[in-house]
Amino acid sequence: MTTFAIGDLQGLMGAFERLLERVDFDRNEDRLWLCGDLVNRGPRSLEVLRFVRGLGERAIVVLGNHDLYLLRAAADPGLEARSDPSLRAVFDAPDRDEIIDWLRVQPLLHHDPALGYTLVHAGLPPAWDLDLAQTHARRVEEELRGAGWRDFVRSVFGNDPDTWHPKLSGLPAQRFTVNALTRMRFVTSTGRLDFKHKGAPGSQPPDLYPWFEIPNRRNRDLHILFGHWSTLGRSRGPNVYPLDGGCLWGGTLRAMRLDGESHLVEVDCPCLEAGGD
Repeated sequence: MTTFAIGDLQGLMGAFERLLERVDFDRNEDRLWLCGDLVNRGPRSLEVLRFVRGLGERAIVVLGNHDLYLLRAAADPGLEARSDPSLRAVFDAPDRDEIIDWLRVQPLLHHDPALGYTLVHAGLPPAWDLDLAQTHARRVEEELRGAGWRDFVRSVFGNDPDTWHPKLSGLPAQRFTVNALTRMRFVTSTGRLDFKHKGAPGSQPPDLYPWFEIPNRRNRDLHILFGHWSTLGRSRGPNVYPLDGGCLWGGTLRAMRLDGESHLVEVDCPCLEAGGD
């Protein structure tokens, strides 16, 4: 049995199939860790969701910001996102409700002490250790899994608060948790989240830093697998493993083997603007 962690799919089923073939994935024996953003923008979001859901316990998925966007659209029939061409097939599908219910019970964070890796979509706030991250991730997960998930997902979107404080609680703490775990790239030296800059390190203003470069980051001893940042490159420091190769933009789709001898495998992705996938 082999475990592979894979970067943002965003509805690119063709690239996903090619990558699984490249790593010789055995769906009856091997396991997949998926770092979120299964859907949106790519043309085959429904097929990706059905395939991953069909793997059952052999797939571990953490939610990304685009997955939460889909849940928000499912909770609000009037939202313009429901007419998004890349998501319309999901809402038109006869198994739509089962897919949405499966997606909303997926975690925001997964930690495996045996393998020694932590999986999250965007990263961990510098002020959080593993215990704090797991605690706040669970509180959001409980809301998404509860009967009131529609009201919750409609209210949890927004940019405030952008800074962690131990006294944060309730919806403000949950909103910060969602933003940090699914949207974070650059932060200030005090940990304030920046939602504007999305380029590679070096392109940001001098008062901003990649979240994993903050001195005395409390989670620096964790081996963190994450996606979300397509311009980041392959390696950005000890114990951080960026998996988003920018497949959506004509880059690559990445898989990292987590057991045995860890190594990275990539397949090229045709750019969607050129009619690819």
